[in-house]
Amino acid sequence: MLSGILDHIAADRDTVIDLQRTLVSIPAIGPDNGGQGERLKADAMLAWLKAQGITGVTEYLAPDPRVSCGHRPSIKAVIPGLDTTRTFWVIAHLDVVPVGDLTLWATDPFTLSVEGEALVGRGVEDNHQGVVAALLVGKALVERGIVPPMNFGMLLVADEENGSKYGLDWLLKNHPEIFGKNDLYLIPDFGIPSAEMVEVAEKSMLWLRITLSGKQCHASSPEEGVNTLVATAAFILRLTKLHDRFPAVNPLFKPANSTFQPTKKEANVENVNTIPGRDVFYMDCRVLPQYELDDVLEAIEEMGHDICATYGVTAEYHIVQKEQAAPATPKDAEIVTRLIGAIRSVYGGDPRPMGVGGGTVAAYLRRAGMDAAVWAAWVPNAHQPNERSLIKNNIGDAQVVAAALFDVGEGA
Repeated sequence: MLSGILDHIAADRDTVIDLQRTLVSIPAIGPDNGGQGERLKADAMLAWLKAQGITGVTEYLAPDPRVSCGHRPSIKAVIPGLDTTRTFWVIAHLDVVPVGDLTLWATDPFTLSVEGEALVGRGVEDNHQGVVAALLVGKALVERGIVPPMNFGMLLVADEENGSKYGLDWLLKNHPEIFGKNDLYLIPDFGIPSAEMVEVAEKSMLWLRITLSGKQCHASSPEEGVNTLVATAAFILRLTKLHDRFPAVNPLFKPANSTFQPTKKEANVENVNTIPGRDVFYMDCRVLPQYELDDVLEAIEEMGHDICATYGVTAEYHIVQKEQAAPATPKDAEIVTRLIGAIRSVYGGDPRPMGVGGGTVAAYLRRAGMDAAVWAAWVPNAHQPNERSLIKNNIGDAQVVAAALFDVGEGA
């Protein structure tokens, strides 16, 4: 039975291209980035599902007055299985990021370009590849008249690129009946070229803006001022000691340690012969889950207190983003073991559970007590100009989904 589905998917190259062409042509950019959201793309997907004879479709509308239609749509499509009490979910997102500098694109970002095995256009990888993989499996099940062992669910959500307030997070809060505790959850929204990474855990994330204030003066008379640039340099060097305060390592992650990196620095004075009286810089902290971000903040402020006392400046701290890591999905969770067997049977290699430094929408599910895995075979080049996705990966990912759904992958 599964071999027939896999062959059916393998022969569906034209569907991959057609779906990607449709998806790319509709710039579903959220209002945070100056767009009108996912309404037109959702309409196209609703029409496609209807044309395939997939009838178990429900649309959910998260109110958002910032867009002309007044809402952000998410779509649930379910093909009933032999066991109707459980659902194997593939959760992909409809929205994309803006194109950035248009001069860096070799082609129109919103017109699909087919270059041999590569598809080029905004969103082809992030996250159209996940959308296509889910839809190919649904199409194969319907066209071959096969009833899967459990329900097969496709959830196409809004607003992933800007925090999921109107997408998965909203659905979990407003429609918890969708999500069964014994369901299986796959989010095809991150991956590596070998397809070997099954993401089961995330580091906590803290973005911090630090402002030091002193006294501006002429550079020829430094004793009349308080040079914040000197204090900033000393503070940045002091912050490297955070690695000593939080030294744990976890081989699930790469790098295995917490990271504390100074990144952005705002401009201070415009001319060379003025000592700055104000400096602003930023920290990006990716912290292993066993540490509390409040403890990291306390350590930073303790270091800042010493800097202020030494250099005569004052410090202000503003949290740009703070996300305590969700509980990890166990390495032996059913969704993980099914995926590993399916990946090995389709792509080969040595697939294994891993952790990542950034956040994914899987965190919302994990906080709600559900095991979720993030996986795909990506180039990867999400958010970049000339974003591309490989046709073979669209097909291969769909085959992995099918193999995991039937749980007959190698090693399963």
